[in-house]
Amino acid sequence: MFKLGFLINLVLYIIGLFILYLIIQAAVRNGIDNSEVGKIIREKYGTDSIIKNDKKSFLDDDLDKD
Repeated sequence: MFKLGFLINLVLYIIGLFILYLIIQAAVRNGIDNSEVGKIIREKYGTDSIIKNDKKSFLDDDLDKD
C-alpha cells in the first residue's frame, strides 16, 4: 500500500510543477510582448496574432466534419 507521506509528496510535487508552469508562461508572454521581435510582429500582424487561436478544441481539425 502507498503511504500517506508518498501521496502528500506527490501532490506537493504536482502543485509545484503547476506553479512553475504558470511562472514560466507569464515570463515568456511578458518577454515576447516587451522584445523588439514581439513589437515588430505586433505591428505587422496585429496585437493578438501570436496568442490568438480561433479553434475551440482539437475536434475542430476533425477530417470527418462536413
